[in-house]
Amino acid sequence: MYQPELIGVVAIGRNEGERLITCLRSALDCCPNVVYVDSGSTDSSVAAAKRLGVNVVNLDMSMPFTAARARNAGAHALLQHHDLQFIQFIDGDCEFFVDWLKQAEQYLLHNLSAAVVAGRLRERHPEASIYNRMCDIEWDTPAGDTKACGGIMMMRSEAFKQVHGFNESLIAGEEPEMCVRLRHAGWKIHRLANDMALHDADMHHFSQWWKRSQRAGYAYAEGASLHGAPPERHWVKERNRAWVWALLIPLLCLIAAWIHPLLGLLALGIYPLQIIRTARHFAHLGSFKWKQASFLMLGKFAEIIGQFKFYKNRLFSKQARLIEHKR
Repeated sequence: MYQPELIGVVAIGRNEGERLITCLRSALDCCPNVVYVDSGSTDSSVAAAKRLGVNVVNLDMSMPFTAARARNAGAHALLQHHDLQFIQFIDGDCEFFVDWLKQAEQYLLHNLSAAVVAGRLRERHPEASIYNRMCDIEWDTPAGDTKACGGIMMMRSEAFKQVHGFNESLIAGEEPEMCVRLRHAGWKIHRLANDMALHDADMHHFSQWWKRSQRAGYAYAEGASLHGAPPERHWVKERNRAWVWALLIPLLCLIAAWIHPLLGLLALGIYPLQIIRTARHFAHLGSFKWKQASFLMLGKFAEIIGQFKFYKNRLFSKQARLIEHKR
């Protein structure tokens, strides 16, 4: 039996407009305890949330904003006033599928070793752009026990308190990083095959995708610096792949070209060969597999830029700033 009183929903956002209203209504249809955390919106987001009867938390924008900070603030606001077993996190550009909260709650009630459960996140308009479709493909991950999840998930409040929530200093990758700490504490992370939420990436320009890829590279470098030691090796492979494909191989190609131009051209052939190899993993996508494989390769160059930004900030002890891709 579904017990909505056991759940609290934390929605975070900034300038999401109608998407936020859709998000909050989908939450209120399933759960009475909903908090919206606003991060300096200049549109009518706060007023719209209040009209729906949602408790609003306004982040102090004199401090650097991170999604992790917003999620923590929402969770603390809920737990301060309600005795909740579970916290469902959602972004303001998402909308719950009708039965998701019930399905997630039932899983956690019957699987006491699980701290987090997530489902299938789907892109609302995958046909609108190549970038939206790549997001939808990215979220199509296997069901079962897993190492990490994204920002849309239900979490046991006991586990949230035990690991002190999200790391607020991270500008990206805060969910997988928290999952590392949860697993170290003996908890499990699980992904259901059930549809969880619709997401509106709203990416229509190459520059948006490029910035999002830079943010991923930043997260890989920072995650590896925090938990890259054995046996975890958190995001070490992802970090190293960018170094190999976007730095080491280009340098080798330049050296080969310096020896002989034809040798340099032959060395560059490793890129189309790798694209062909990657495309085989996406054979189920039909002709789109070539675009998927090509953009995955191109993304390594954006990722290495994101990594450079991380190492630069760490070298000069600079505060990280968000790498935003939304319009």
